[in-house]
Amino acid sequence: MSGNASFEYTRAALLSVTEVEAPHELTSDELDGQLKEVLRRLKLPKGLLQRVAGVHARRNWDHSTDFQDAAARAGTAALEAAGVAPEKVGLLINTSVTRATLEPSVAVRIHDVMGLPTSATNFDITNACLGFVNGLMLASSLIDAGQIDYAVIVAGEDATKVQAATVQNLHAPSTNRSNFMEQFASLTLGCGAAAAVVGNIEDHPEGHRIVRGVTRAGTDHHDLCVGDHRGMYTDSTALLEDGLELVMDAWNDVPADWGWDTVDRYITHQVSQLHTNAIADSAGLDLAKIPVTFPVLGNVGPASLPITLYREQHALSSGDRLLCLGVGSGLNTAMLEIHW
Repeated sequence: MSGNASFEYTRAALLSVTEVEAPHELTSDELDGQLKEVLRRLKLPKGLLQRVAGVHARRNWDHSTDFQDAAARAGTAALEAAGVAPEKVGLLINTSVTRATLEPSVAVRIHDVMGLPTSATNFDITNACLGFVNGLMLASSLIDAGQIDYAVIVAGEDATKVQAATVQNLHAPSTNRSNFMEQFASLTLGCGAAAAVVGNIEDHPEGHRIVRGVTRAGTDHHDLCVGDHRGMYTDSTALLEDGLELVMDAWNDVPADWGWDTVDRYITHQVSQLHTNAIADSAGLDLAKIPVTFPVLGNVGPASLPITLYREQHALSSGDRLLCLGVGSGLNTAMLEIHW
């Protein structure tokens, strides 16, 4: 196939996936209350987050640094679920968008808190909402190459600073309908953490084989969604249209014998109901095969996909085929097939 990259794996297996849920719920009604005067001045109705995005709530941490400890707790729980001792880990990849400092990496604190050995390589992969899938792909390649026995991939996200900054920004007298909608996507963000362990299927026949995947880049669209702790600004219409075009460009290039149109579940990055419907309509997917968590968790960045897989795993049966897929700001898309 054409495109940036395609990958096939022979030994890699997903051994476990875990979630750490942020403790505090913030409903969209509560956000509407914080923006009451803004909505009134701009003559915008309440309930836009529910009606447009399908997001009814999201969750927050107690403190802004909790995402790191939550990622470490998720990683430790994933090792326990996989039955893998920390000293056997050869690689830790943190895939969070959120970071407390530019230096050092987020991974170093998580590595320390988890008590991983000095022989375990650790670093961050940041690729917007695709980081976790990219981490799974890299870990699978290293497992296949025999360079490591086990990898832990983690993501912990904190959206509270962006939420607070966005509410403050929107209260500015200069805010109009246009720049309100530019920041609308920021209000869908939520907090959470997730982790997964990847190992060798030969040592873990009970594992879920990681089969193959594709990536595709549309980096000419790198300015459609730009954010930091002071706020996030999104051209939502262009992001949807260009992101969907990129997804379908990769989807239509996949060999027919891969059978991705007949898999049992599509585990997607959780953006909104609008994005979910658009992908399903364009690719001809059954919405009943696409579990969603954005209504109660919002968009938890790269942690969204593994959280959704964690919550869906008890409904899966041995032999089920899954396709993990998403789009990240930039734009990039990635798809990864797993056999349960």
